[in-house]
Amino acid sequence: MIVSAKEMLEKARDGKYAVGQFNINNLEWTKSILQVAEELKSPVILGVSEGAGKYMTGFKTVAAMVKAMDEEMKISVPVAIHLDHGTYEGCYKCIKAGFTSIMFDGSHYPIEENIEKTKELVKVANAMGLSIEAEVGSIGGEEDGVIGMGECADPNECKQVADLGVTMLAAGIGNIHGKYPANWKGLSFETLAAIKEKVGDMPLVLHGGTGIPADMIKKAISLGVAKINVNTECQLAFQEATRKYIEAGKDLEGKGFDPRKLLAPGAEAIKQTVRDKIALFGSANKG
Repeated sequence: MIVSAKEMLEKARDGKYAVGQFNINNLEWTKSILQVAEELKSPVILGVSEGAGKYMTGFKTVAAMVKAMDEEMKISVPVAIHLDHGTYEGCYKCIKAGFTSIMFDGSHYPIEENIEKTKELVKVANAMGLSIEAEVGSIGGEEDGVIGMGECADPNECKQVADLGVTMLAAGIGNIHGKYPANWKGLSFETLAAIKEKVGDMPLVLHGGTGIPADMIKKAISLGVAKINVNTECQLAFQEATRKYIEAGKDLEGKGFDPRKLLAPGAEAIKQTVRDKIALFGSANKG
């Protein structure tokens, strides 16, 4: 059931759980995530970065694939097709392509420009019934060539952006994309609590969900996080399972080279990762 992310995040906020955003990279990723969401009766957000969209030949291809798979697989739980860390231009491309949710990442702009562009996109998204995510502060690490230093967001700036009418707000609280280093200081719950106090009921988004300890995840949810993004963890699980399959020589046995067999272990690894995250986030049986 293809929908915007608005209702599912409001329910998550009120129910003190989080909906997982799992980024997709191809058919196997999408199929695996949808299968587990249906199996566990969990709402889900399929995240698409601009790089992944380009890799899959364009946003129209992505939207058409997800909508067709949703229909063919008879998915009954809410599914949002969401642009992840979108540029201003990318947001409009995704709107035209049929996405149901967009993220405008204006965090690298001066706050005034971030507000100006976000305000315009909120008006367009609201008119079309789409959900929209904005970002304040910086998510550390690198994604699609965008490098962030991981600065914590200013709670007052978060309020300014939240007051524009966005559906959800991503705020830097020490989280990073990719693998967390051994010397990582952890999430700044002081910052998160201050942001929550300023923005009230606004569903908050935690990027960089890979590698954050379970106790921190649960505490973040208790402080207003209703959406948690996972990408790297699925990639690592896929890579490890595929490597084991090839190193064991399975691809040389019979028709083990058939991509439907070659990619199967990786797809199963993604499924298990998604199962584990849905259990941690508490979204099972909420669809």
